[in-house]
Amino acid sequence: MNYSDIENMAHLMRQKILEVSHHCNLSTHLGGGLSMVEIMATLYARQLRYDRTNPHWPERDRFILSKGHGVLGYFSALRAAEIIDETVYSSFQTNDSDLIAHPVMNMDLGIESSNGSLGQGLSMAIGIALAAKKKQRAHKTYVLLGDGECNEGSVWEAVMSAAQLRLDNLVAMIDYNKLQSDGDATQIMDLQDLAGKFHSFMWDVHEVDGHDIGQLLAAFEAPQVPGRPRVLVAHTVKGKGISFMENNNEWHHNRLTKANYDLALAELAATVE
Repeated sequence: MNYSDIENMAHLMRQKILEVSHHCNLSTHLGGGLSMVEIMATLYARQLRYDRTNPHWPERDRFILSKGHGVLGYFSALRAAEIIDETVYSSFQTNDSDLIAHPVMNMDLGIESSNGSLGQGLSMAIGIALAAKKKQRAHKTYVLLGDGECNEGSVWEAVMSAAQLRLDNLVAMIDYNKLQSDGDATQIMDLQDLAGKFHSFMWDVHEVDGHDIGQLLAAFEAPQVPGRPRVLVAHTVKGKGISFMENNNEWHHNRLTKANYDLALAELAATVE
């Protein structure tokens, strides 16, 4: 896909996020799902190797969602990439659905891992990447974390380990939207120079605007630094694309009324007119 195709994919993903959030008639994690849309669109459109007809393909790249509450950004990417169909997608948070508020491993649907407690996904991704190295397999492992999640000590143990193990087949992405469930991330545990921290741990660091597809592509496609895992520190806006949700932590987890749903859809439609 080219640049405009990825933009269109991101727009479709936001539309699908709003639709399924409203129609499930429950509160959902909207803010953090919307902030990661361009990252996921770029990943599934241009970077991740997969076979939509065979999610079990052994040579596929692996994707782990570590910030599990970002499922709306994940499931909408799976839908836009035609890995899951509309019937499965529209069942989100309904009785007996395979798609609930956090990912549950289901390879038939392209979901590589389950997620509950934050701070675990990077360690899992390291295990997968290390296994690939030992088996001399060519696939890469991608993992998406939240900035609030980076408060966890387990994340930094994993960051050290990945560099020590020289896992240049590992790519981490940080959805750096500066908000977490309890409020302003800088007031809870200030990460300060997050890119500098990764650099000090010997990672290949790319600091980007997480809503700029050109910057994301450049970071993903930069020449590989041998022996260094890569990280994209992607500055984003929580609730991106919907004015009353942007940087408004009330929409970390909230329910769309019919009035808000209609307003949000109208705003989204106006961006492509």
